[in-house]
Amino acid sequence: MQFRSLKYATPFVIYAASLYSFTNYGWTIFLPLILAFLLIPICELFIPTNNSNLNAVEEELAKNDRVYDLWLYLIVPLQYCALTLFLFSLQDPKLETWEMFARTAVMGLLCGSFGINVGHELGHRNKKHEKIFAKMLLLTSMYMHFYIEHNKGHHKNVATVNDPGSARFGESLYRYFMRAVPATYFSAWTIANKEIKKKGLPLIHWKNEMLQFQLLQISFLLMIYLLFGGSIFLHFVAAAVIGFLLLETVNYIEHYGLERKMNPSGLYERAMPWHSWNSNQVIGRLMLFELSRHSDHHYIASRKYQLLRHHSDAPQMPTGYPGMMILALFPPLWFQVMNRKIRTETSVDNELSPT
Repeated sequence: MQFRSLKYATPFVIYAASLYSFTNYGWTIFLPLILAFLLIPICELFIPTNNSNLNAVEEELAKNDRVYDLWLYLIVPLQYCALTLFLFSLQDPKLETWEMFARTAVMGLLCGSFGINVGHELGHRNKKHEKIFAKMLLLTSMYMHFYIEHNKGHHKNVATVNDPGSARFGESLYRYFMRAVPATYFSAWTIANKEIKKKGLPLIHWKNEMLQFQLLQISFLLMIYLLFGGSIFLHFVAAAVIGFLLLETVNYIEHYGLERKMNPSGLYERAMPWHSWNSNQVIGRLMLFELSRHSDHHYIASRKYQLLRHHSDAPQMPTGYPGMMILALFPPLWFQVMNRKIRTETSVDNELSPT
């Protein structure tokens, strides 16, 4: 085992802070949110970026080190333990209403950073158990259709008008939410229905993956409602919504305003590193299992998180993911910063062109 792999224990700081929130009272419930959206963004303004890549020997060692995978596998039971603790914690009669909502926001943070983010990484793997783990994690945010649309839609259509997850130039985060959230869901249905038709089966069939996901999610919701009642059920739904809105905010900042060119043949050029915004801020890379090295992820989607590389021709975010997510909440400021970068930043062979 390499000691290099141990640095990916960093995200468990947020997890530990979340467990503290579910068992304590007062303003300290907000500690995970303060850490994620205040302390980390401030630190990333002052900590230099790390643009270095692994050499061939280091990459081979990292590829064969099982600890990198074990971190991800561990998150599956931990996520369900946190969700269970969260649901039971809301039964505490000593809780003020605002404390219940604070705990809900913290659970939403876990749904986004642990549930969907790690589910995304595992969803790109080939092993059957890893795909099952991915779906289990996405279930905690009621966003299982992401497994279909992201892998079979987003990666194919990224940075084109055909991709609901690619934010258009001049599109605010809030307009993006209104368009992308339903469009992603219906796109997943379209993909699943096409696949079931290719198998010569009717759309309403147990092998239709989207139908499977709906039944799983409805059953999961029903179980929570029956076990914990209507009020706690609504808090879980709110946490799930926060989780998938965090995901969609990340999608927004990762692809805002970038566009692939169409070839004379009518097909889009291959997705290249300059079609995704990249971030090399050290803390954000660790906290999100290298998700912020997004340019290389879209260039080679099968590359595991510990192997993702920096590309000098990829457009770079002004700061890390947490800071960019906060900036996106204020469209005038977002446009002022990002539209200028889109107009001025170029790759070696390609100019970034707004949609």
